[in-house]
Amino acid sequence: MDSKTPFSVALIIINWNGFLLTKRCLLSLEKILYPKVQIIVVDNGSKDGSLEKLQKEFTTPYYLKNDKNLGFTGGNNLGIAYAMDKGFDYIVLLNNDTEVKPDFLEELLRVQQSHPKAGLVQPLILFQDEPDKIWSAGGKYIKPLGLAKTRGDRMEMKDYQLRNQLLDWATGCCLLIPRHVIQEVGPLENSYFAYFEDVDWSLRIRAAGYRIYLASNSLIFHEGSASSKKAHEEGTLSPTVFYLHARNQLFQLRRHVTGFHKLTAWPYHMLKYLAWMSYFCLRGRFKKMKAVAKGIHDGIYLDHRQAEPLCP
Repeated sequence: MDSKTPFSVALIIINWNGFLLTKRCLLSLEKILYPKVQIIVVDNGSKDGSLEKLQKEFTTPYYLKNDKNLGFTGGNNLGIAYAMDKGFDYIVLLNNDTEVKPDFLEELLRVQQSHPKAGLVQPLILFQDEPDKIWSAGGKYIKPLGLAKTRGDRMEMKDYQLRNQLLDWATGCCLLIPRHVIQEVGPLENSYFAYFEDVDWSLRIRAAGYRIYLASNSLIFHEGSASSKKAHEEGTLSPTVFYLHARNQLFQLRRHVTGFHKLTAWPYHMLKYLAWMSYFCLRGRFKKMKAVAKGIHDGIYLDHRQAEPLCP
């Protein structure tokens, strides 16, 4: 992109008790080449003093604060609302457990400008500790199963055919979206809190007639689920992660799976979650078993358009 480009970009990062991760991300963003970008840090009710420490060390970002953790959706939607109110041309969502190449934003914009109907553009995302391996080259959606899969997952870059390819969905880890698309389609669905909200947004954007692209020359590095992977009495991932996974997958089926595909998608996922519950029962992980059961119940019966972005 030419440095004289008139486009303004709001780049939104969520911080939730993650000072070191957010600090590392912000340090990498200090090296980006694109001149017209405003970094917006949304603090999601942190209790560890990380917001105050970030404000002291980094004075350039604009800070927004939630009184409680509203999840990926609620936090990003606060930033999106601010960016829309200020009239930014493009909005970028970026996980705080990432580091970016200096030209990643220019490459995202280059692909978007090459495809006027591009509703979302995502970079090529590599593993932080294995930078030759792909974390995500975008997403594929298998309609008969209502299944979202990640392209290039854990493949070596040298073995994957890289190009600016069409995608079925873009990961919320990092994506660029034009202002006018949000005006037409709306922001993230608040009720998801976390997990599958990016799939839902992507499918809504495609239904509105837009396309989704991978910008293969835009590179970022991702630690991967840093906010979810913490020590718990029943393993690394908390019961809440499994609750949200089950609930939101079923939200997604209710919103996007129609016709004969219901006859294949619903049994597939119900059998999968029943298998999870059986496994947790055998391993004595009863909190996780109950979390999946509650996720199934709420995924079927909760109003997925009105629920607040809160997890149990």
